[in-house]
Amino acid sequence: MYTKALPENFAEQRDYLDQLELILTGIAKKDPPYRDGPIKYDEGYRREVRDLGLDWPTTALTMVGGKRLHNFRRLIERVIRNDIPGDIIETGVWRGGASILARAVLKAHNVTDRRIIVADSFQGLPPPNVEIWPADRESDLHIYPELAISLEQVQANFQSFGLLDEQVVFLKGWFRDTMPLVPSNCLSIIRLDGDMYESTIDPLNHLYDRLSPGGWVIVDDYHMIPACKQAVHDFFDARGIHPSLRPIDLCGVFFRKS
Repeated sequence: MYTKALPENFAEQRDYLDQLELILTGIAKKDPPYRDGPIKYDEGYRREVRDLGLDWPTTALTMVGGKRLHNFRRLIERVIRNDIPGDIIETGVWRGGASILARAVLKAHNVTDRRIIVADSFQGLPPPNVEIWPADRESDLHIYPELAISLEQVQANFQSFGLLDEQVVFLKGWFRDTMPLVPSNCLSIIRLDGDMYESTIDPLNHLYDRLSPGGWVIVDDYHMIPACKQAVHDFFDARGIHPSLRPIDLCGVFFRKS
């Protein structure tokens, strides 16, 4: 179990979270990339690749990479500092690493009135429903069993860091079924990591109205998966909104609700 005493000052907060980022991404142990998944990367561990989240770690708990993980931390710290109300939700969590960091940020800053909502099917991605969502026609992510991490395993991963408590809420099921049931009427950050059109548009449709003004939306796969990007812009068009998209790395973007 990775445990540290509750940070008592800014320097300890920063050190605790900096170390946790390196552990969760596999950078601390130079965790080699997995070679046989949807992200094909045949070279060994390279720090610059892991920072950009362009490989698939073998044992590390997140594949979002160093830059996207750090972006999540900074936005959580920003909503805390600016008193933007609401819980934090991640839709699509894999092994749970990014949500683990989110809970750690709350711990480091002694925040007890926000929750981390961890939403996933915990059985991988759905087969594309091309009759309803034709943009997902090319998706084959459902065939990879390595993407199906059980709820029990993700909970165990939280526990291994001493971060499994009442401020973490798990929501299991396909997003088409669970997004209307998200147990929060007020959100400060929505982190979208659903990889598909359907798994991006469903959370946007159901959660955006719950996002506080000044809150943030992070789209993990915006530049990586065309269907994900299309879902974002179809949502903007349907709502008649034109937020400024800010890049994180070669894949992710984020924007603020006005």
